[in-house]
Amino acid sequence: MSETVFANAKVILPDEVITGSLLVRDGKITEINSGAGVPPGATNCDGDYLAPGLIELHTDNLERHIQPRPKVDWPHTSAIMAHDAELASVGITTVFDALRVGSVITQPRANYGKYARQVATELLDLHQRGALRISHKIHLRAEISSETATEELFEFHPEDRVGIVSVMDHSPGQRQFRDINKLREYMVGKHDLTEEEFQEHIGAQIARREAVGDAHEAAAIAAAERLGAVLASHDDTTEDHVKESAQKGIALAEFPTTHEAAIACHQHNIAVMMGAPNLIRGYSHSGNVAARELAESGTLDILSSDYIPFSLLSGAIRLGQIWGNMARGMATTTRNPARAAHLHDRGTMEEGKRADLLRIKMVGDTPKLLGVWVEGRRIS
Repeated sequence: MSETVFANAKVILPDEVITGSLLVRDGKITEINSGAGVPPGATNCDGDYLAPGLIELHTDNLERHIQPRPKVDWPHTSAIMAHDAELASVGITTVFDALRVGSVITQPRANYGKYARQVATELLDLHQRGALRISHKIHLRAEISSETATEELFEFHPEDRVGIVSVMDHSPGQRQFRDINKLREYMVGKHDLTEEEFQEHIGAQIARREAVGDAHEAAAIAAAERLGAVLASHDDTTEDHVKESAQKGIALAEFPTTHEAAIACHQHNIAVMMGAPNLIRGYSHSGNVAARELAESGTLDILSSDYIPFSLLSGAIRLGQIWGNMARGMATTTRNPARAAHLHDRGTMEEGKRADLLRIKMVGDTPKLLGVWVEGRRIS
């Protein structure tokens, strides 16, 4: 039996912050007490915050490690372990690794190939062998305007730890790319397309959406049910988008692009997730609604680090400062994502929950992470 006591900490409980101590026994929280005393043998936290480990529902970070530069395929075991170590170092103790399903192989300059099944197999093997520091689950991002979404979805099975399936529609004129000029900036910048090549690209993508988009969307919805995963939408823009989401059983809205859509999500009991980089920077890099605007209106439930892992902790602290309630701010990265993903064993400081813990010292308004524990074992 292993036992650790953390004392003299600002313990972030589900709805309040107390000065107290925490007893961890065999990987679980077994006792929480108030008071600033430090028993013999306890770890003195010197008044630092003690928070639940962060839960990340959507991150492109693994893809960045696998392909650090265009046309560079980094050795996958090395990439996965580096990604895992990076997330551990910033306080993320549970991650849903976002993997795209749905490829385009017929456009020479703007194609993107299949990779999800191979990477998932490699990641799950490392996880099973105990080679990774944190808990990994799979988030399948189904690109409905692709050529192969349906067949790629059928490559996944209930034992593959798929926790989220999101329906992605990046076709021109829709959702995130309803402003064609924003799509032009993205495609020209990423693929160095000429205007003629760009026009060819959007024409082909619109044609694919019309030909197979509905079938791919139906396949994604069916896959979520078959895999026992939460179904998510992506980039809802209008009230009608949200009504359609609700009718399809979607429970999580990733990055709604307008305030209108976020309000509608709450009316339909759909959790709203926004990017922490958006919150920290003060605006969306795509020109969509600012996360702070949703926070101030009470329509932001969950934060995602998206493409900057450390932004998740920074964003939670920032929300605690905006709301004047650190427990509420931290809940957007702990309790709320745990609930949305049906993870009932973690996400809050409560007796019986997993001892996934963070020790956080504030340096002015900036968090400094002093320690990370997963099931009571220090990993960073």
